[in-house]
Amino acid sequence: MDILLEESDLIKTPIECFYFDSTKESFPVKPHWHYYMELLYISKGTARIFSGNNEYVVHSGEMILFHPKIVHSIFSDDGNTLCFLGIKLDISRMNSSCSYAPKLRSIFRFAEKNSLTTVFSMEQTKKINALEIFNHCINEYTTQKYCYESIIHSEVNKLLIEILRCWQEKGFVIGSEIYDEDGKYDIYNITEYIDKNMNSNLRVADIAEKCNMSYSYFAKKFYLVYHITCKSYIEEMRIHKAKDFLMFTNFDITYISQECGFSDSSHMIKAFKKSTGLTPGEYRKKNLMIMNRA
Repeated sequence: MDILLEESDLIKTPIECFYFDSTKESFPVKPHWHYYMELLYISKGTARIFSGNNEYVVHSGEMILFHPKIVHSIFSDDGNTLCFLGIKLDISRMNSSCSYAPKLRSIFRFAEKNSLTTVFSMEQTKKINALEIFNHCINEYTTQKYCYESIIHSEVNKLLIEILRCWQEKGFVIGSEIYDEDGKYDIYNITEYIDKNMNSNLRVADIAEKCNMSYSYFAKKFYLVYHITCKSYIEEMRIHKAKDFLMFTNFDITYISQECGFSDSSHMIKAFKKSTGLTPGEYRKKNLMIMNRA
């Protein structure tokens, strides 16, 4: 059976929330892998899941985690309907606000290296209110009201920290080796650095240096993972950020261009129109009309 890379748009959707019903979707889910982390909560039926070299039977009310780049497939264990709630996320863009805590990507990378459990019992999922978190995230993702991304980010952060606490209850300790990972960047988490420095003068050569790669090798690897050049990624992220400012604030174009890292307002207008076919002013007017009709 073929093992396929599942394409993902980590640029525009660092978090994706969904509901799956085996009677309405292509099923079983064949072996595949992707660059993002995935969390599934089984809401109906019993799943037989293959993840890496492991096989699991996951019952209704239980949850399973797939680390990035792990080959996995999903079947019904008894041939009956299988339903689950899912969250896909770029772990490098999820962080705790606690000053003493290492980055979540560092913790989960260490957890994967040390084969910490990825299946969580009904008792554990009830204790951490997993179903409520999944439902809340899916509702926000579907309705996409004001600041929905912030709410989803907060809920997913809460879920990840609860998973960490489950591991701690089994003896997991956050040691110095996890903190050592925080300052390290590679092609899979460099977007975290880019996002943090979006409003500064980002240069691809400097970003490549952060990954300890030559410019040419970094450029090839970045395109392989994200299907876009690093320069275009930076531009798209700035436009995505500008869209939020235009839709949800009344800041002027000059302020927005500075906050998004464009060299000036003329640069922003030109790049925005090239990407969307509209000027920032036209985009704001169009979306205000849509929101007012809703």
